[in-house]
Amino acid sequence: MKASLLLALVCTAILAAGARADTLREPEVLVRRVQEYAQKATDMAKTAFSSVQESEAAQQARQWLADSTDLAKQRLAWLKEQLAEFWKQTPAA
Repeated sequence: MKASLLLALVCTAILAAGARADTLREPEVLVRRVQEYAQKATDMAKTAFSSVQESEAAQQARQWLADSTDLAKQRLAWLKEQLAEFWKQTPAA
């Protein structure tokens, strides 16, 4: 998703620069303007992603995942113990 958002922002920057460019201007000016718009778009996207990562909801989600992972590991260890006991109790054919 990050790459698609960045690509959309870059395309928007190119279109905006092209729309604002006069026909008499040199191509270097257009290129410089596109680069400036792309840099601004990149900075805005990085800021947005940083704020989402630092949000309370994201922190709670990470904590929930960590807790769930620990619980899953505990249950898997218990299941392994139960299976090991079952195999010990099963008589050989």
